[in-house]
Amino acid sequence: MAAHSLLSTNLSATPPILSLSSSVSSRSRTTHFSLSKSLSLYRNPSRLSPILSALRNSSQSNSHTSGSDHKFSSALDSLFVLCTSVALSFALFVADVDSASAFVVNTPRKLQSDELATVRLFQENTPSVVYITNLAVRQDAFTLDVLEVPQGSGSGFVWDKQGHIVTNYHVIRGASDLNVTLADQSTYDAKVVGFDQDKDVAVLRVDAPKDKLRPIPVGASADLLVGQKVYAIGNPFGLDHTLTTGVISGLRREISSAATGRPIQDVIQTDAAINPGNSGGPLLDSSGSLIGVNTAIYSPSGASSGVGFSIPVDTVGGIVDQLVKFGKVTRPILGIKFAPDQSVEQIGVSGVLVLDAPANGPAGKAGLQPTKRDSYGRLILGDIITSVNGKKVSNGSDLYRILDQCKVGDKVTVEVLRGDHKEKIPVLLEPKADES
Repeated sequence: MAAHSLLSTNLSATPPILSLSSSVSSRSRTTHFSLSKSLSLYRNPSRLSPILSALRNSSQSNSHTSGSDHKFSSALDSLFVLCTSVALSFALFVADVDSASAFVVNTPRKLQSDELATVRLFQENTPSVVYITNLAVRQDAFTLDVLEVPQGSGSGFVWDKQGHIVTNYHVIRGASDLNVTLADQSTYDAKVVGFDQDKDVAVLRVDAPKDKLRPIPVGASADLLVGQKVYAIGNPFGLDHTLTTGVISGLRREISSAATGRPIQDVIQTDAAINPGNSGGPLLDSSGSLIGVNTAIYSPSGASSGVGFSIPVDTVGGIVDQLVKFGKVTRPILGIKFAPDQSVEQIGVSGVLVLDAPANGPAGKAGLQPTKRDSYGRLILGDIITSVNGKKVSNGSDLYRILDQCKVGDKVTVEVLRGDHKEKIPVLLEPKADES
């Protein structure tokens, strides 16, 4: 009877279970256990009937023992019932935790609408951005073995399903081999389709499955406004894909090509962080469309200082089309070598001083006079170009800018200062010798 009474007391009392649930609640405020689940065993005695029956049989069998063993049996029964009660309570607690796990409520992270748009833009455009490794051949000084070692890296993006990758020319310059790593970390050997040193643009090609190639959506750069948001995706410092944000700080900037020094016009200036490794990566607008190719930063330390530059997509698009079709860019030239702008300024005139005009070049054929020395060693200045097609030429950048608007085969009127008078000379523009 004592054992049965003790078991009934331990099983029927609800405070231990309630206090257990309360202690769990105090430890984790975000987890709430259902009391209806915890008390279901007490409201449904049939679940406990096998245990109660076994304990009753044990109690009845113990009542027939001898008087000398009665006290020992009673103590053993009490200890057994106590252990059983503790084990049963623990089992109910564990079982209830498992059943209550379905009722745990996790508060979702709340993001603002602009944050959600940025997250979505990164997730949708990251598969289009690739990592490019520039490999160079080096000979070991001790073993004389020829090895390929990484000499640089940069970013790029998928242009089409044929496997064309667009990046900066300075990212691949001097490479013996190139590796392209896609967003899924698969790596492929890349071949150079063509490049334009003057505009710092290059096109590669990889033989990757089409289902792994996701072309980036191409936008326009003609209608950009200062102040609109932009996003740069790349692999700075060899890290995985990263996203930096900012605004357009300026338009129609001009920078010089790292390879040839030729000016690149209409460049986009942005304060989005652009660091080594971001070169060749895309600059996107808020809709996720390509508006530029990150190419350079203005910083003495080489790290982002809030002044980054991107080649506008309208310029890049025409170059890429020519490189894909012909493997080269056909750009017109005058066929001259001219003096540095500082030298002309020292003379006190404004224009481009012709140092050399090869006879087989467009300017030489048209009769432009180069700089030369007479029989006494005195320097005789050549023609000074002051305008082309009526557009004023004050320095070399002006001349390049005007020629960029022309095509091979165009006839332009070059006005020169020859001695103390001006002359107008028609010149037929031709492509570079290595592009013909």
